[in-house]
Amino acid sequence: MDAQLKRGMIEVCILSILTRGDSYGYQLIKDIEPIMALSESTLYPVLRRLEAADCLSVYSVEHNSRLRKYYAITDTGRQRIADFLKEWEEVNRVYDFIVEVNHRA
Repeated sequence: MDAQLKRGMIEVCILSILTRGDSYGYQLIKDIEPIMALSESTLYPVLRRLEAADCLSVYSVEHNSRLRKYYAITDTGRQRIADFLKEWEEVNRVYDFIVEVNHRA
């Protein structure tokens, strides 16, 4: 899969998971695992980009005497999901066209 496309999908997958409720890094990796492999070295830069883009907010909670960072989706993050879904409709139309043309060939 194209790296840019995969990056965009990872971002939207993370944001989608966060629509269910706030979460932390390790749990996000576990939640996304059924659809794609994601390492910590991939996840945390994505989370920083999403935070910088105001798609999510970050706060810390003490857990077992350590601070754990939690991530929460923002309205901007919800709009990012909506934009992705709208763009994906166009991608699907192009895909359907390509499949149709190649089946006729």
